[in-house]
Amino acid sequence: MSFGSARACGRGKLLSMQRDTKTLKVSSVNPGLDLHKHWANETPRLPRKPLGSGFSPLKIIPLVLLILLLSACQSTPLSTPTVTTSPDGLTSTPSVAPTSLNLTPSPATPPAPTATPLPPRPSPTSPPPTPTRLACWKEPGRIETGALETELLYQPLAYRVALPPCYDAFPEQRYPVLYLIHGQSFTDDQWERLGAPEVAGKLAARGELPPFIIVMPRDPAWLQPREYGFGEAVMQVLIPYVDATYRTQAERSGRAVGGLSRGGAWALHLGLVYWQSFSAIGLHSGFPFESDSTYIRRWLDEIPLDQMPRFYLDISDNDRDVIADSAAELERLLTELGIAHEWYLFPGFHEEAYWSAHVEQYIRWYAAEWK
Repeated sequence: MSFGSARACGRGKLLSMQRDTKTLKVSSVNPGLDLHKHWANETPRLPRKPLGSGFSPLKIIPLVLLILLLSACQSTPLSTPTVTTSPDGLTSTPSVAPTSLNLTPSPATPPAPTATPLPPRPSPTSPPPTPTRLACWKEPGRIETGALETELLYQPLAYRVALPPCYDAFPEQRYPVLYLIHGQSFTDDQWERLGAPEVAGKLAARGELPPFIIVMPRDPAWLQPREYGFGEAVMQVLIPYVDATYRTQAERSGRAVGGLSRGGAWALHLGLVYWQSFSAIGLHSGFPFESDSTYIRRWLDEIPLDQMPRFYLDISDNDRDVIADSAAELERLLTELGIAHEWYLFPGFHEEAYWSAHVEQYIRWYAAEWK
């Protein structure tokens, strides 16, 4: 029997019993401790007297009454003391709520378990359908050739246009344009023989690069830019014709120019003089025209820094000295002016085997900024 039960049945009265000189108070018993055991352990034994010497039945009446009272209290269910904790962390004195005098305990009926609804499981989502790959991606792009009459040249301006795979399958799509100019003593078919259109088509078909158009004009002479009108013919005749005939991105961000050997000199000339038309300039074993050399610094200074084209320069380690020195001087000028550029020195010679070995790197660089 706990301390709380004895106190409730005694209606708040302190129960005590005198045994010789020691008083045992029920209020000192720890809750949950068996009172009979505590009594036996804490009460000193009294000397036994013979039954006939001084024994009085009246002396045991209080003990009998106590036993009866305790027996009645064991059947009364009591509330659990409420323990409260003060803000300072100390535990206050337990308080007992009043209880009913119903001596027949009713079995506690546990509440019926309530099913907690589980969160709805997401329905399996089918993966998006894979678009059917068009058969045209397995085919090479189309090469178209032509010639444009112009008074700027003594003969028509010949050209080749390499259209990417599936160009006809997407009539609403517009494409960036790369203008590639051949080297001296070659013609407009040089870049095609080196594999530029084929590499661009394969990379586009694999999704590694966006598809784009390649235009390859023919330079009909070996003269300096001021001595004939090839540059003007490209800018005033060829580019407007290409933008009007094909679905091009007819703005600076969608147009680049590059060339190998003498074609690199043309790329630098067109890219700087008409910088509003090209966002990237590539020179592959290229060099500045002799007649342009005194103007290059001024042309670069006239271009706003936030509109400066990207530059790519590469040359072979066995190139001719005059070409290698001229290319290196251009690279030093770009470095001096703080203009970002890429500069490569590869093993090889000034020949088609060298350019063919690096054509994929060229194509990837030109298309790097296109979407």
